[in-house]
Amino acid sequence: MVRANGAVSLRELARVVQTSEVTVRRDVRALEAEGLLDRRHGGAVLPGGFTRESGFPQKSHLATAEKTAIADVAASLVEEGEAIVVGAGTTTQELARRLARVPGLTVVTNSLLVAQALAHANRVEVVMTGGTLRGSNYALVGSGAEQSLQGLRVSRAFLSGSGLTAERGLSTSNMLSASVDRALVQAAAEVVVLADHTKLGSDTMFQTVPTDVITRLVTDEPPAHDDRAATELQALADQGVQIAVAGTGAAGGPPGGDQVPPGARPRRDMPLPVQRGRMAAGQFRGPGGGMAAETLERTARVADMRRR
Repeated sequence: MVRANGAVSLRELARVVQTSEVTVRRDVRALEAEGLLDRRHGGAVLPGGFTRESGFPQKSHLATAEKTAIADVAASLVEEGEAIVVGAGTTTQELARRLARVPGLTVVTNSLLVAQALAHANRVEVVMTGGTLRGSNYALVGSGAEQSLQGLRVSRAFLSGSGLTAERGLSTSNMLSASVDRALVQAAAEVVVLADHTKLGSDTMFQTVPTDVITRLVTDEPPAHDDRAATELQALADQGVQIAVAGTGAAGGPPGGDQVPPGARPRRDMPLPVQRGRMAAGQFRGPGGGMAAETLERTARVADMRRR
């Protein structure tokens, strides 16, 4: 899977091999020790993958259920007749597919994928920026894109990126993309960041949106043992970012979000999306004396992951 897609989330690996994310995380450590992949927050990439940005084909297969749930919640924020900007990315592409049903909407974008998703929406007006095409993510970048956004004013900007931290905000690994994203932010009264849990706590080269500029974050619920993502969410809330957590339906519920009311500042005692004390201590561990069987089972899983 990692060879085919360039990257994969722990949640997707767990679904494929039909085991828990805790077990997958342990197996990924074993594969990393053999030099077969590199661990990244919430997933794994090919060795050396940090230095190069994944292209659209790789990103489109990563955290697909999470992106769909995030897009559902983000679309519920958009009102009839509104004017918004939508940045480039696979999550914003999912959002655009849902915006086709909003009448009287005007969408300004530098993304060919967003424009394509809205091309046949009769009640939506699409305005493309100028610029130079960046083929890896089908986005228009450069001075032409930035200049076309000057003097523009819309109600909201919907953006995604490569990483999100409470310290630096949203960031990306490409300088040209970061520059256009900053121009999109300048055009909007509110900034909504769309980021799945694998991006929480990750920091990349170029800052696009400082934390104090982010109005809302729409994300998915981190895995039960992902303390890093949960801590990052709390730190973002402490800095005034409104948090909406989308459900992927994995627990039996439909996609949706627990949102902080618009205009309300999150409280410092806002509960984290994942309640840490809920899981029994031995849920993923066999009874005493079963370590040999567990080791054999783990070896078989690692071998299966190598084949995949």
